[in-house]
Amino acid sequence: MMQPEQIKTWIESGIECDFVEVQGDGHHFEAVIVSAAFRGKPKVQQHQLVYRALGDRMREDIHALSMRTLTPEEWPQ
Repeated sequence: MMQPEQIKTWIESGIECDFVEVQGDGHHFEAVIVSAAFRGKPKVQQHQLVYRALGDRMREDIHALSMRTLTPEEWPQ
C-alpha cells in the first residue's frame, strides 16, 4: 500500500519545493505543494509539473491525487 510520505518524497525529488504535505489512506491522497516553480503558470501547468515529478507512479501506484498548488507568495504560512 502506498504511503503519503513516499509521494511527498517523489514530489520533492522532482520539483524544488518550499513546502509539501501529503495525506491519504493508501489509495486516495491530498497534497498541498508550495513551489517557486509554479510562478507565472496556470493551475493546469502547475499540476502537470507535479504529475511529471511522479511519472508512471500516477498510473501504476497512485489511484487518486487531489492537489492544491501554490507559489510562495500565495502560501499563507
